[in-house]
Order: sequence, then C-alpha cells, then structure tokens
Amino acid sequence: MYLLNTLPRIIEYTKPSPHIRKLIPRIVDTEAHFSALRKRLNKSNYTSDEFSPETVEGERAQPAGREVIKAHDQKPEKFSDDAVDDMLKKLGRTHPKMFDMEELRVTPYESVLWNIKKRNHKKGIYLPGYTDSENGGGGSANWEKYQRGINQYFMYEPDDPAVDGLMADMEQETVIDVEQKDGGTQLKLIITFQDEGQALFKPMRFPREVETLPNHFYFSDYERHYAEIGAFHLDRILAFYRVPPVAGRRFNMTYEIKRLADRKLAKTFFISPANNVCFHGSCSYYCDTGHAICGNPDTVEASLATFLPPEKIGRRKTWRNPWKRSYSKHRKAYWEVYDDLCDKVRTKPPYNNERRLQDLIDMHIFDFLTGNLDRHHYETFRDFGNVTFHMHLDNGRAFGKSHKDDLSILAPLYQCCVIRYSTFIKLSKFYLGPEKLSNSLRKSLNKDSLRPILLEPHLIALDRRVVLILKEIAKCLEKGIEVENVIVDDFF
Repeated sequence: MYLLNTLPRIIEYTKPSPHIRKLIPRIVDTEAHFSALRKRLNKSNYTSDEFSPETVEGERAQPAGREVIKAHDQKPEKFSDDAVDDMLKKLGRTHPKMFDMEELRVTPYESVLWNIKKRNHKKGIYLPGYTDSENGGGGSANWEKYQRGINQYFMYEPDDPAVDGLMADMEQETVIDVEQKDGGTQLKLIITFQDEGQALFKPMRFPREVETLPNHFYFSDYERHYAEIGAFHLDRILAFYRVPPVAGRRFNMTYEIKRLADRKLAKTFFISPANNVCFHGSCSYYCDTGHAICGNPDTVEASLATFLPPEKIGRRKTWRNPWKRSYSKHRKAYWEVYDDLCDKVRTKPPYNNERRLQDLIDMHIFDFLTGNLDRHHYETFRDFGNVTFHMHLDNGRAFGKSHKDDLSILAPLYQCCVIRYSTFIKLSKFYLGPEKLSNSLRKSLNKDSLRPILLEPHLIALDRRVVLILKEIAKCLEKGIEVENVIVDDFF
C-alpha cells in the first residue's frame, strides 16, 4: 500500500536525467521570473465555470472519452427540409415586405448584415468608467481600445479595427508573466503581455479528431481550446458580437510558461516517458499527472481569450439560466419534464422586457449550433441594466460531438415559440444559400494561426443544425400562432 500511495508522487517529482536535460532548453530559476508591469485587469474574468455543479451528487466526474472522427465520415452534404421550404414560401406570400425570400436568396450575406445593421442599429451607452477616457484619456493598445468600445448592445462594433489588431497582438506579443487562474474545474492560466494586456489561456489536450464519447455526460467533458476559437468566429459571423475576441497561439512551454511561472505552478512541470515537457497545475478535477498538458516536445497549442474590463470599471452580474440542466446522472430539470416553463419565465423580470427573452433564445440557438450543453449561467454588465446583451462566455465544451444534434438545447425556442426577426433572417439566408454557414465559418477560421481549427464534420454539422432550428419555427407556425408573435421584430 505504501508503494501504491507514493508511486504517483515519485513519478511526478522525479528530476529528469542529465541526458534528458540536454534535449530541452535551459530552464531559468522560477524565482527569477518577470513580474507583470501592472495587473490592472482583475482575475474575475471568465469565472462562470465555478458555478458548474459537477459535484452535485457528491462524486468526482469521470474524464471525458476519446471518440475519433473517421475520415470516411467527412462527406459534403446538402441539407433541406420540405416543412422549412413550405414555411419560407408561405411567409413570402403572406408577408412579402418582411420575408422576401427570393430577394434574400440573391443578396450576399454581407449585404444582409448591412441591411439589418442599418435598420436596427442602436448606439448604446459605453461603460461609465471609460467616459473620461473617451474625452482624451486612455491607452492606445488594442486591448484598451477594445475595452473602451464595449457598449450597451454589443461586446464590440463589427467594424472596429481594434478587434483584429487585438487578435494579432495575442498571437505575437511577448509574454512577460504567467499565473494560474484560481477556481474552476480545469487548468487555466492568466497570460500577461508586454503591452500589459491579459488573456485567459486554455491548452490543447487532445488532437482535433478526438470527440466526446456518447456515454459521457456533458459535465464531465474536457474543455477544448479549438472550441473557444470556433465559438468566437461563429458568434462574429452571426453578428451577435457577444463573445470576447479569441485567438490561437503556439507556446514554448519552457521559455514562455515555466520560466515565468511562480514556484507552485513550476513544480508541476515534468518530462514524460515520451520525452515531452508536461505540466498540470492545480485545480478541482483534471490537474494531476494523469491529466497533464504535454507539449510536442516542448510546444503546445492554446486559445487566448482577451480579458474583460476590471470589475471596478465593468461590474458584471451573473444570472442563472432558467433552462439550466440538472447536472445529475439521475434527475432531470423541470423543463425536461414539463413544457410550461416559458409561461412562468416570460411574465417575470427581466424576461418581460423588450429584448431579454429573445437574447436568451439567441444564446441557446448559438449553443445548439456549437453543441454546447454547459450553459448553466450567463453574465451581463450591471451598468447597462436589463436592456443589454448576454455575454457568451466559456465555450470550451462546445464542438464535442459532430454527429449528434441535441435538440434539448433548443428548449427555450420550441417551448416559447419565439425567435428574433434578425436571427431568423440570418439563418434563412444560410439555408437558402448559395453560401452556407459552414463555408463562412471555414473562411473565417482560416485566418487563425492554428488553422485548421474545426474539422469538416463539425462544419457540416452547422448546416444540418440550421435546418433543424428553422424546422422548429415551422412547427410553431403550424400551431396557428400569429407570425408576428413567433418571429418577433424587436429591432435588435
């Protein structure tokens, strides 16, 4: 028993041999690491995973499975549905001004977005903490420009050049400090760059071909770095603008992470039997030698999500998702058993205001497209009140099952029978073509330095899921509900 208890500790802390030391760059003493010039951005960014009740039944969740995407599954497909075709034709006949489908078919998607923006665009207020900066103060770094640009209705303006500049900075800027983020169920690091910007680091664990096994629960799944990158680009294509900018980057684990880490984090580094540099950090679940992050041999991919403004400038409020899952292997949530939750929700604040319910349904449509079942909470900025957007944070458990379309994610859509007009038009455009959502996302992801980000099965799944969303709208209209009560034009 003594040997069994000490074996992991022996494996973890045994120093590499002199021969192995020659294979890796010289490691600088961790006590001599650089300190950040300023930690002006607080560490509360991206903390919603701390609400994840993975221990709800008092037992440790099992690690995610490894189902590999097979090459013969990657066949291009065309998706259509008779019920959706009939719905679009009928809408074109009965409401030609709102739903001119023939015009929509021939209009480029970029022009569709421009028409929506021109018709709906509202200029919301900015975060009060940045008011003085707009009148002449404030820094000139892209991350500072991005934060000052956050307004009541969008995380960023679609034509803001600071967003692309910020993504380029995260890929190229020199790293000057590395710190492990407190809390959470999986390893995350806070990266500080030379321009004093900060980003949340989520490492690559598995190759992109690896998917979650069918028998594993959503709450025991690993987070995927490419899911964070893919979710940002998808959010941008759909013109939601609710995901903070995310970029991919390759890190030298010895020079850019261990050299700058504190002693606690640096002690978790080791050399694997395959002579790769590995580390595991400290966290609630997957931070041990058996779940280590390993380089190839000393390089690892990661996603970098830019930090939001510090709490003193951008105070945030966390809301429980009414359609939150039970996070139990044995119990179902209320909405999974009864279909009257929407009647209870839509009459109470904040969901009885002009946009909040539609925002929630947008969020679930977004999660359905990415296959994310882990949306237990969401956040808003307090200074914008209740008439503001939902932040789509923590998308690491998306894109886990390319061949499974979990319709339960759409429960708010089919239980409320409501969709925002602008969202419906965008999805209808991708359904009608000629350019499909998969093609748009593929082009956007090719700009990332870690391309390819998503493999073809995940891209093909997007086109299939667009049809399924529209099919649910067709079912709602078949119930006899008035069009204007299903497809709601709230000018957002």
